[in-house]
Amino acid sequence: MSLWSGLSDNGRASLSMSGAMAFFALEDAFLKTLTLSMPIWQLLAMTGLAAMCVFWVRLLIRGQALWTRALMHPMALLRNVGEIIGAFGFVTALALGELASTSAILQVLPLTLVLGAALFFGEKVGWRRWLSVAIGFAGVLLILRPGTASFHPSMLWAVMGVAGLTLRDLATRLIPKGVPSDQLSASAYGAMIPAGLVMAALGGEPAVIPDQMQWAMLAGTLVFGVVGYTALVTASRIGEASVVAPFRYSRLAFALVVAFVVFGERPDLPMLAGAALIAGAGGYAMWREAGLRRRSRPVSGTIRPGDAPLS
Repeated sequence: MSLWSGLSDNGRASLSMSGAMAFFALEDAFLKTLTLSMPIWQLLAMTGLAAMCVFWVRLLIRGQALWTRALMHPMALLRNVGEIIGAFGFVTALALGELASTSAILQVLPLTLVLGAALFFGEKVGWRRWLSVAIGFAGVLLILRPGTASFHPSMLWAVMGVAGLTLRDLATRLIPKGVPSDQLSASAYGAMIPAGLVMAALGGEPAVIPDQMQWAMLAGTLVFGVVGYTALVTASRIGEASVVAPFRYSRLAFALVVAFVVFGERPDLPMLAGAALIAGAGGYAMWREAGLRRRSRPVSGTIRPGDAPLS
C-alpha cells in the first residue's frame, strides 16, 4: 500500500494543498525572472492567453461553454476588474521588489476578506477574528515600515495587488452559483489580454520577441500554475476546510526558500516577524471561518470560484 493511499482524506488534502503552494511559489519565481527581460503588460497578456486556453480545454472536456451571457453579470465583470488589478499589482511588486516580501504581503488576503465581508456584506465578525485582522495588518506595517529608511515604495504595489484580489473574491460571492468556476477563471484570464494591450498603449513600452529561454520560462509558469491549481482543487474537494485552509500559508515558507536560493534574498528580522504575524493571524482567521461554516451547514466538498490561483 502506497503512502498516499494510506493517508486519510484530510491527510491527502493537506499534502495536496502544501504541494499546490510549492508550485505557486515556483510559478512566482518564474514570473519574477521574466519581468527582468519582458514588459509587464506583455507578460500579463501572454500568461492570460495561455491560462484562458487551459481553462477553455477544461470546459470543453466537461461539455461546457467558454462564454455565456452569465459572464456579463455586473459582479462577473467586477471580478475581472479585480483580477486585473490584483495581477498587475502583484507582478509589478515582483518586478520591483523582493519575492519574499511580496509573497508575505499577499498572505494578508484572508484578513482583508474578513474586513470586506464585515463592511460590505454586514457579516458578523467576532472579537477573535477582529483581533486576527489587527495583528495581520500590524504584520504588514512591520514589512513596509513606512517613514523609515527601510521603506520600499515598490511594496505598495503588493498592497494594490491584495486590494484587487479582495475585490475579486468579494465580487465572486455575489455571482449566481450556477456559473462554472472554470468559466469565471477563463473570463478573468481572457480579460488580461485587452488589459495588457491598453497598458502597452499607455506606457509605450515595446514588446519583445521571446527567445528560447523565455519561452521555456513561460511554459514553466503555465505548468506550475496549472498543476498548482489542480492540486488546490483536489485539496478543497477531499478535505475539511477547517483542516486544509491553514496549509495555504505553507506558500510563504516555500517562497522564503525560493527567494533565498534563487534570488539570494536575505529577509531581515522585522520582515520575518511581520510575515509570521500575517501567517499566524491569517491561518487562525481561515481556520475559525471554516469551523463556523462547518457548524452552520454541511460541507459541500466543492471549490469556490474565488479559489482560482492568481496567475
